[in-house]
Amino acid sequence: MSDSHALKISAVDRLTPNAVALTFEVPEAFASTYTFKAGQYITIKYPMNGKELRRAYSISSAPSSGKLTVGIKKMPSGTFSVFANENLKAGDVLEVMHPEGRFTFEATSEKKNVAAFAAGSGITPIMSIAETVLESNPENTFVLVFGNQSPEETMYFHKIQHLKEKYSERFFVQYVYSRANADEALFGRIERSTVNFVVKNKYKETPFDAFYLCGPEEMIHAVSDTLKDNGVSPDKIHFELFTSSDEEDEMAENLEGKTTVEIILDDETFTLVMDKKERVLDAVLNEDIDAPYSCQGGVCSSCIARIKEGKAEMAKNQILTDSEVAEGLILTCQAHPLTPTLKVDYDDV
Repeated sequence: MSDSHALKISAVDRLTPNAVALTFEVPEAFASTYTFKAGQYITIKYPMNGKELRRAYSISSAPSSGKLTVGIKKMPSGTFSVFANENLKAGDVLEVMHPEGRFTFEATSEKKNVAAFAAGSGITPIMSIAETVLESNPENTFVLVFGNQSPEETMYFHKIQHLKEKYSERFFVQYVYSRANADEALFGRIERSTVNFVVKNKYKETPFDAFYLCGPEEMIHAVSDTLKDNGVSPDKIHFELFTSSDEEDEMAENLEGKTTVEIILDDETFTLVMDKKERVLDAVLNEDIDAPYSCQGGVCSSCIARIKEGKAEMAKNQILTDSEVAEGLILTCQAHPLTPTLKVDYDDV
């Protein structure tokens, strides 16, 4: 079963001097395969310098639009992001994996008041979620707090302004700029005071049903902690990291010995022997086993698998819930085996 297809780029739109939106043409034969929920992402595979790069990008278009669009911000030390911004054009073809991800909004018949805090390119899944919230129920409201350096560097600025006009009574935006002063915008970064201003002052009369946070790890922690301090239940707070802190893998330093690992993938079984200091995904890829993965940093959810036998522990986990971990799910890019044998099933997730 192929997990990706070659898709043609139908449009490249400049969002800011350092960001573009890529829209893919999805053939009718693959339409059901690329059906997605608001907030999900795709992974682009691209050969560069003799290696296959994989990069995950959130879908910014709404499921109802019939479009598959992602926003890509050029990162100073980036490889594919620089290439995408400087070289890609309509007509080019990229290998695109199927939509996935758990940072989603699904419409119901109930009225929903939703708020989102996004910084930089963290706006991409929020665009899809916001549009879906607003169009799914005429009583739904959406509050967006969006941090950037300046209006010129604000991705999807014109689309956001269009949504403000279209849903003037139900869509509200609070811009935050760290390097520019602008009318009705806050100066600085999204931090504790920003959250308190929104939930305790500006929208204190609004009972929010859900909060969506997307951006750097530091921002997400600050917003999440402040919301909890204000009495928001953790199950109402949904987040997706676009960047994650680099921490030393202290667990690996204390592990000794080897583990025999049995891998179940696409109804096939593979066996390998790995050092416990290694992470499961690295060992699997070293054996040329085509396991699913994308970020390899514990930020996305592409590499999730289930432990069937044995035990493994993750060096970092900010995606799986405690109950999912208790059920045996792991991020294989973060997992070290702890037992002499380990059985991991990629199919049972």
